[in-house]
Amino acid sequence: MKIYTKTGDTGETSLYRGGRVPKDAPRLEAYGTLDELNSLLGLARAHLPELGPTHAQLAKVQTDLFHLGAELATAGGDKPRWHVVAQDVRDLEGWIDAMEVDLPPLTNFILPGGHPAGATLHVARTVARRAERAIIQVQREAPALEPLIIEYINRLSDYLFVLARSVNHRLGQPEAPLVP
Repeated sequence: MKIYTKTGDTGETSLYRGGRVPKDAPRLEAYGTLDELNSLLGLARAHLPELGPTHAQLAKVQTDLFHLGAELATAGGDKPRWHVVAQDVRDLEGWIDAMEVDLPPLTNFILPGGHPAGATLHVARTVARRAERAIIQVQREAPALEPLIIEYINRLSDYLFVLARSVNHRLGQPEAPLVP
């Protein structure tokens, strides 16, 4: 099978269960941003030494992002074979709670950075927020979109923030407080 199909050469692409849309459609912006986020998580994993369950968690999140993309690439309110479920959100919340036990409480804003893995996770968090904004725009245009998608991506950005802090903490990288 060839990687190129030439079907997108006119500026349109196919959705998962049929139909064609312009490549700059909000739906494509949303799942393209999820693809970017997924790649950043792969980069973070490449920088990350083995730290307990972190690699497995990020691999699960990467799979979840493909599921979110499948939902966004499916028009008309149909459910694709892959989709996020409430347990996926609960997983993120449980991971956040477990990491926060070992972190010093935040007393002010911190500057993103630290270890390359932690810094990459901070960038991933900002891309997750951009994806959230794009998904909300799609939901305005396609109200049949599963509301759990927004809940998941919102919780994911929280998870990535806490994970960046946790990685930096576990690797001995102090947080840089914002000094006004």
